[in-house]
Amino acid sequence: MFIANTEVAVRYAETDQMGVVYHANYLVWCEIGRTKLIEDLGFNYAMMEKMGVLSPVTSLEMKYHAPAKYGENVTIETWIEAYTGVRFSYGYKIFNQKGILCLTGTSEHVCVDADTFKPINVKKRFPDWHEAYENNKKTEV
Repeated sequence: MFIANTEVAVRYAETDQMGVVYHANYLVWCEIGRTKLIEDLGFNYAMMEKMGVLSPVTSLEMKYHAPAKYGENVTIETWIEAYTGVRFSYGYKIFNQKGILCLTGTSEHVCVDADTFKPINVKKRFPDWHEAYENNKKTEV
């Protein structure tokens, strides 16, 4: 299983009056991590979109464990939790600068044709992407 690591500085605009990161910003950080994972595997969303394919979110699950605060850097760990050839599930862990776990979560996505919004078969449309996901997804122990 491949894990992408991304570091992000907590910006003042991402916090509340107490300097604690507002919960919705973790979703943005997960997207940053997911994009980094895809790039680390040699692909990118822009290329997929140019080929007429979108990957909307179909489900989110986030559990908050500890706050991240203004002035810290956070580390985002992202991996392919599951992959079926049509649906993707990404896993996330976000740690604060002290290494304390702030968030665990998953997001589920499906690849669809941009015009019809009907699901597409990734193996047929993007064989290299399919192979990379098969080779790097989480394996059950």
